[in-house]
Formats: sequence, C-alpha cells, structure tokens
Amino acid sequence: MNKYLFYPGCSMPRSARPYLDSLMAIEADIDIAFEDVEDWNCCGATEYGAVHRWASHALTGRNLALAQQQTNGTNTLVAGCSACYLNLAKTENYMRTNTNVERLVNTALEAGGLHYDPGALEVRHLLDIVYNDVGIDALKKKVVYPLKGLRVAPYYGCMIVRPDLDNRFGNPEYPQALDKVMGALGATVIDFPLKAHCCSGHMTQISPKVAYELIRRLIHSAAEYRADVMVTMCPMCQLNLDAYQGEMNGHFGTSYHVPILYFTQLMGLAFGHDPAELGLGKEFVSAREALGRIGIEVPEETDEPKKKGKRPKKDDPALPMPSMPQEEEDE
Repeated sequence: MNKYLFYPGCSMPRSARPYLDSLMAIEADIDIAFEDVEDWNCCGATEYGAVHRWASHALTGRNLALAQQQTNGTNTLVAGCSACYLNLAKTENYMRTNTNVERLVNTALEAGGLHYDPGALEVRHLLDIVYNDVGIDALKKKVVYPLKGLRVAPYYGCMIVRPDLDNRFGNPEYPQALDKVMGALGATVIDFPLKAHCCSGHMTQISPKVAYELIRRLIHSAAEYRADVMVTMCPMCQLNLDAYQGEMNGHFGTSYHVPILYFTQLMGLAFGHDPAELGLGKEFVSAREALGRIGIEVPEETDEPKKKGKRPKKDDPALPMPSMPQEEEDE
C-alpha cells in the first residue's frame, strides 16, 4: 500500500465534505493510505499572496515544516484542493530556487520553533496520484459498475495546470489526465473545450456580474456538448458552478441544470460504493436524474432545504472580508 502525507485544507472537511468522504471511501480500492498533516493551517487561499506576499509564503511554509516533521516512510505531500496544491507547490518551489524566499520564510518559522528544508517534500495533487501512481490499468481492474452511457465533461479549472511545475498534466490548455481517469471508469468523456478555463474564483464575492458570465460560459459549453455532469477536483470550482448555477440562471434568464461532481465520487460509483457514502445527493444541482439514467439511485437530501449561494454582507462579523493596505490605513 502506498502511503502519503495529506493536507486537507479548509474546504474539504466542510463545504467540500463529499470530496473528502468519497476519497476516504475509495482509499482501500486504489491501495493508498493518507496521513493528515497534524496541526495544519489555512494555505492562504488566493488573495493573501497579493496583499502580503512574504507572510503568505510563511503561512504556507508552516504546513511544509509540519509535514517535514511527520515524514515517516514518505516525503510526498498530497493536496486535494487545487488552490492548496498550488500554494504549497509554489512556496516549496520558491524556497528551493530562491535563497531570499528561503531565508525570509524560515526566519518567520523560527518564531514558532519550526524550519523547512527546501526539497524535503514533493508536493502533488490528488489527481496526479490517481493518474500517475495508481494508473489507468489499475483503475480499470477495480471497476465493478462501469459508468456506461454517462456523458462527462472533465473540468480542471485554471490552478492545477498553471503552473504545472513538474509537467505532470501535459498541455496546460488541454490536459488529459482527468479525461483518461473518467474513460477508465467507463464514462463517455466529451471533448470539453473550456476544461482549463477559470470558474471565477472569488469573483462571486467581489463582482457577481463578472462571476456569472464566467460560470455561464462553462455551463453553457457543457450543455452544448450534451454533458450529463461536469466533474472537477477543486472545491472552489465545484462550489461556484454548483451553488451559484441557480443565481447565474436567474441573472441571464436561462435554465441550465448541469450537476457538478467530484472525480472521486464517480470513482466510488464505478467501484461499487453506495451513493450516500460518497456524499451524492448533497449537491445543489441534483445529479439524481443524470445518474438515474445509468441505473444509479441517488438518495434524496433529508437535511433542511438547500439555499442558493448568496454573497456575504460586508458587515457580517462572521465572515471578515479582505481589505487592501490603504483601506486599513484609512480606518
């Protein structure tokens, strides 16, 4: 069994819980085991690096230092979230190739009694592990319920392939790893031209009109190619395309209904797991009809009714919004 250190990040244990649940369900199937990094902290998401570059690297570097302390038979650190993967990989790369970054980050880490040795860890994304370590042939052998007839649009988003520091996914504009994984499960993989385009990131909180147009382009393209579902490996992508699809429809007067699922959920279905175990039925845009067409019965969500994604109010004390340095000085 291949063992890896795992960085769950803020999203997977919470808003992206079906991603984590489905990953835990299929670990034994693909002969891998993950050990969570102890006492991990937020990776800094996407905004922090633009506001405080060195502090953001130190924040991410703390996770690298903690993971290095935990290396026990493996030096591979895996992230499922594309933003987490990108931040961890960038900080590790900058510390390894730039002595100034290495000095500044380790100076900050010293305050907490930590240190990271550049090159001590190999940072990889979960899709990379599935595609390159587990392999397509092994995946095919584990399939007990081929997803025959399910038309899948593979959606990578913009972060996992830009930059692809170790060239693990091929052409950054038209990667193929996820396509091949879905094909190994028996699904019909459509030729999705916008597979590496942006989902709008946090623009849903900053400029909804811009976000809705970026979301519309992706959903429209998937619908044009008659996709039954879109499949992703990024919690932010899944959240934007799923939770805000209804608001996007309202904004444009459209009626798209394209379920957005995690690739680990479809792996779990093909490996014979119960849909409820994989977190299916918790998505905003229900996948019941699409999966029902290939004989998979998704349970009804029994929790209180889902609410459409809403932009947080700026005065909401539970969700502090980012501010630029000049705004802080004015206060």
